[in-house]
Amino acid sequence: MKNCTSLLALLLSLSSLFAQQGSDTFQQIVEAEMKSAHNITHITTNLNTSDYDILYHRLDFEVNPGIHFIDGVVTTTFLAKDDMPDITFDLSSQLTVSAVTLNGNSLMFEQNADDELIATFPTPIAQGAQATVVVTYSGQPPLNSDGFNTGNHSGIPQIWTLSEPYGAKDWWPCKQDLNDKIDTIDVYITAPSQNTSVSNGIEQSQTDNGDGTTTTHFQHNYPIPAYLIAMAVTEYSIYEQTAGTAPNTFSIVNYLYPDEVDNSIAQLAVTPPIMDLFEDLFETYPFHMEKYGHAQCSIPGGMEHTTVSFMGGFNRELIAHELAHHWFGNKITCGSWKDIWLNEGFATYLSGLVVEDMDGNEAFTAWKGDRTEFITSLSGGSVYVPEADTLSVSRVFSSRLSYNKGAMVVHMLRYKLGDADFYQGVKNYLADPDLAYGYAKTADLQAHLEAASGMDLEEFFQDWVYGEGYPSYTTTVEHLEEGGVKVTISQTQSHPSVSYFEMPVTIRLFGAEGQQQNVLLDNTFNGQEFIIEVAFPYVAMQFDPENDIISANNENILSTKRINTLEAIQLYPNPASGQLNVQLPQGVILEKAVFYNTLGQKVLEGSTETTWNISGLANGVHFVTLITDKGSKQLRFVKYN
Repeated sequence: MKNCTSLLALLLSLSSLFAQQGSDTFQQIVEAEMKSAHNITHITTNLNTSDYDILYHRLDFEVNPGIHFIDGVVTTTFLAKDDMPDITFDLSSQLTVSAVTLNGNSLMFEQNADDELIATFPTPIAQGAQATVVVTYSGQPPLNSDGFNTGNHSGIPQIWTLSEPYGAKDWWPCKQDLNDKIDTIDVYITAPSQNTSVSNGIEQSQTDNGDGTTTTHFQHNYPIPAYLIAMAVTEYSIYEQTAGTAPNTFSIVNYLYPDEVDNSIAQLAVTPPIMDLFEDLFETYPFHMEKYGHAQCSIPGGMEHTTVSFMGGFNRELIAHELAHHWFGNKITCGSWKDIWLNEGFATYLSGLVVEDMDGNEAFTAWKGDRTEFITSLSGGSVYVPEADTLSVSRVFSSRLSYNKGAMVVHMLRYKLGDADFYQGVKNYLADPDLAYGYAKTADLQAHLEAASGMDLEEFFQDWVYGEGYPSYTTTVEHLEEGGVKVTISQTQSHPSVSYFEMPVTIRLFGAEGQQQNVLLDNTFNGQEFIIEVAFPYVAMQFDPENDIISANNENILSTKRINTLEAIQLYPNPASGQLNVQLPQGVILEKAVFYNTLGQKVLEGSTETTWNISGLANGVHFVTLITDKGSKQLRFVKYN
């Protein structure tokens, strides 16, 4: 008995450890990433920008980190989707446009209180035609937005941008939606020569202008949404690493605060191994023809601007999270803010895969437990953002739902499908030519996982992605007279949107001498019973021992009573007229069924089928003897017309 007591105490202590250990650091990461958009309240897609596709931007910016001001010239080449008498850009009304031209000719334009710039063409641009418009503007970007920021580090002025989800309009005329990526961009940043300028893609050149300023040219040749275009300007030290596997090697270019270089370099040593892990699990880094990199700026977390993540520091989980976005968010971008979990849930889960790879399974189990504890701190909330909530930045970027619950749903898909089918399905999703470097919605991921696994995942997605809340399980384990155990699983739900969370569940049985046996049970309905062969007398059990399922307030009941397996056999419906069925406990195999009337006369006989046609029997009471591999049992039923 002493061994049993010690074992139970160990289980309780491990459970407490997993619940309490955590991820305060990660919590700060996701909260900070949400705050990068928190003050941006205008988050609706502008339907007035839906009549054209952007093919190319040339972005010319002139800035001084010591002054909250921008001068810009933005050249936009677009394809008309309809006949266009005019063109609309998203642009803050606090910025002043001085000229708009088409082929060098001035256009009439207006700016309105809805943060729109509308330029009128002398004759409509015909559907299917291409045209190029140049907008010249200047001004002080809004101070109540995180889109364009000025500040200082150690007394050195700096500028950085954070445009997710709709902050790009605060510093340049753009099209902010989730259906049009810009094919290619050139970015030219003119700033005081003592500064280093940073943007997406590969640095092409630096030009000394002879007036104390330098113009730095970056080129990015992958499709990119407006919110991922970025710039940062301050005094940086540059530290380069090499990543990738030949022939797809590339540079990791890190722009670091000079007074923090040594500490930052030490922390950044983990970046190439994380890159190796993600490439091994999924595919080659999606932007390997250009670069990856980091740029320090004064934010508490990070932002995954394509090819250069803006970072407030270099914590390992932050590095992993922002790098992961380059597959999930940057290569394939959520097709609506309702599907934001395709970005944030995957990026969060990949930071957990780094824990699993580098720290081991026990640490990963604790990581999952910490996610689940936070998710279940409230009873409702879905991973998928309801239409009515897409106007709320705090809901779209919910740490509890879009990040953490999204991450655990990704893990549960891996748990349900198995590693081989899960990773193959995700690889196929990333490689899909209709999605790659474009946009995806939740149904696209579901389709690829179903194709790879052969499973119908509709029930899973309805329960765990679109439905709200979580299950609470009651698991009862009873000894069987003939050996083994009967496990009964019951469930309640925290929210009425889900009638039952169907999910495979794992229980771990323990013996008095330290034996362990894991059993995976496919739980699909309430009160489901399973018969399990166990190689040793069990003394304790643990439900979901590796925290694979979102659940809370679970109860385990261990019975010392020995029961007969066949007691659980039931006939239905009873009374019956035409068809009679038998429900057998899992693990019990029917070998033969013999039917008798009240006189003891045999009136019907079956073999291994569990459904019988009794329409030919006389009305009244009958008996059936069921012969199984666990013994025989006789049951009474009533036949009627």
